[in-house]
Amino acid sequence: MNRDITVLNWNFELNGGGSPAKRQEGYDLLASLRPHLVLRQEMWGADADGSTIMYEAEQILGLRGWLGPESCTALFADTSMFVPVREWPRTGRVWELPPTALTLRYLPAGPTAMPLVAASYHLNYASAAKRLAEVEWLSTWADKRWTTPSGKTVRMPALLAGDNNSYPVPGTPNDPPLPVLAEIDDQPHRLHRSYVAPDGSRVMDTRADEALRTAGLEDVARYWATARHGNASAVARTVDACETHGPDARIDRVHVTSSLLPAVTGVDVIEVPLRLSDHHIVRVTLSPETLADVLNEAVS
Repeated sequence: MNRDITVLNWNFELNGGGSPAKRQEGYDLLASLRPHLVLRQEMWGADADGSTIMYEAEQILGLRGWLGPESCTALFADTSMFVPVREWPRTGRVWELPPTALTLRYLPAGPTAMPLVAASYHLNYASAAKRLAEVEWLSTWADKRWTTPSGKTVRMPALLAGDNNSYPVPGTPNDPPLPVLAEIDDQPHRLHRSYVAPDGSRVMDTRADEALRTAGLEDVARYWATARHGNASAVARTVDACETHGPDARIDRVHVTSSLLPAVTGVDVIEVPLRLSDHHIVRVTLSPETLADVLNEAVS
């Protein structure tokens, strides 16, 4: 039986900050996890000098890569398993840091199976209002259609992963609690991570998560921690507490359309040393057999 499909999401701070040694260490870490899909944020400089840094990443990972507009996000895939059938270079005008989005065919499912959409994104750092506009546009990748061999038009499953720069809606057991606004020492950061509620109070920003839920996109960590195994490691912090930004938080998340949830076999967070990045790696594993079944059922 084939091993599970491994999907990784990571905001590798400043893509190693211009340090070849740090980039090597970061990509060696990713490669050691034997991924089939990698969704990256902060790919700064990867397009310089004829995209040499992007090709360097492909070589270390052993995966094909696609670099998004303005060189912030990227997606890498094992093309023995996932092949592109469409790119989505026009991501809309709302983005400060545009996503990388592809329609991918999962080869083991067969040539007539439904493809899926995968997108790596990075929501706005400083503006809750801009984040909400961006995530509303992000939801359109869960509304892409495909025409089946029989001529029927159906909606494709989607997997979206990235840095949300905001918090999950509270209520999941073991989720890091929302920060207390007044306890965040950095006053500009209080603004960046909050918004004014209808009653006039300023509250921590969970609207991106709520919007994705409304659009039918499920946080796989919440799903794994509650609906399945009560696994606390699924909702571990993805950024560590610090004096300026406040307590541990889970701002890096993977969302999927509900049809993909049966294929999920695990969710956890791989701790990364702070000297390497200020974000940890989110790992999601999928059953290859169940994924194939889901993609074939969609066209039956």
